[in-house]
Amino acid sequence: MAGTDKTRAESIADGPAVILVEPQMGENIGMASRAMLNAGLGDLRLVRPRDGWPNPKARSSASGADAVIDGVRVFESTEAAIADLTRVYAATARPRDMIKPVLTPRRGAVEMRSAIGGGEKVGVLFGGERAGLENDDIALADTVLQAPLNPAFSSLNLGHAVLIVTYEWYQSADETPPAQLPEGRTRPATKDELVNFFERLESALDNCGFLHVLEKRPIMVRNIRSIFQRANLMEQEVRTLHGIVSCLTRPQSDGKP
Repeated sequence: MAGTDKTRAESIADGPAVILVEPQMGENIGMASRAMLNAGLGDLRLVRPRDGWPNPKARSSASGADAVIDGVRVFESTEAAIADLTRVYAATARPRDMIKPVLTPRRGAVEMRSAIGGGEKVGVLFGGERAGLENDDIALADTVLQAPLNPAFSSLNLGHAVLIVTYEWYQSADETPPAQLPEGRTRPATKDELVNFFERLESALDNCGFLHVLEKRPIMVRNIRSIFQRANLMEQEVRTLHGIVSCLTRPQSDGKP
């Protein structure tokens, strides 16, 4: 949902810088910007973008993440882009002949939060679309981030790669409940409301002969009640069920309700 520029700016919190090294397509820069703002990040740095900067295709693909696009900084080298940082991560899917810690984006996000909380400045390097990060770029990093994906096909679009890392950053501090049930204007039905409905339904089932086998009636009643109990009905839903029972039990004439 689109908001005002002020709202977008206020949604950007302190976090890792995202450094795109030699990105080729403006569209991918825009999608990376969009992913960053989804995660509340705004520090985007570009190293030698192929098509120069600014790039109208990047702004279009950012889909409203103007707060990120407007703050982009461009550098001539990776060294210059990370000069003010104290800890750098390199996102890459290819194994390299370097002895460096390798973390998943999830574990890396926790470590980044701890470092930033301690006053450090952190950044994540992402390579261009053609071949990813060069070895010289990775050599500048302290740690490698490697997403656990299908070993037979772990290649990612640049925007996707940024989204995975920034999403894990955001999730590392997010307290959203893992499951929710939006209730709207209603509320959970009380047990009294449920029992009232059960008794009315069972009376209707007695009248139509559904519960005619007396020795089986207690078990059938319990089973019916269990079905509705598992549904975690809302008060509005119980009223709807009352309406259904009323319609089904209403006397009919001429084949019409």
